[in-house]
Amino acid sequence: QVQLVESGGGLVQPGGSLRLSCAASGFAFSTFSSYAMSWYRQAPGKERELVAAVTGGRTNYADSAEGRFTISRDNAKNTVYLQMNRLKPEDTAVYYCKAGRVVGGTTYIAWGQGTQVTVSS
Repeated sequence: QVQLVESGGGLVQPGGSLRLSCAASGFAFSTFSSYAMSWYRQAPGKERELVAAVTGGRTNYADSAEGRFTISRDNAKNTVYLQMNRLKPEDTAVYYCKAGRVVGGTTYIAWGQGTQVTVSS
């Protein structure tokens, strides 16, 4: 069973940067590289929303993240990253890592426990 552990969250001032990491493990019958990896976030009172995703060599971003955030993965380290620059107070949320893949019509999904990001002066 795939397990995901996020790290790198914290308190940062507006305009600052943070780099989130998500370390994956538990690939008994699969490999990290076979999973689409993504970052979601959930602010208080709001629904969880997609921030960025990477599948193979392709990336996509929410409009709110485009140009400020960069998602990347290191398949050798079973880790996905989210570099967040020019942070804004509205980026405050719990950030979650998600791994997903579809095999033979069956969808496999794993979520991390989340890491808090607070942007405030």
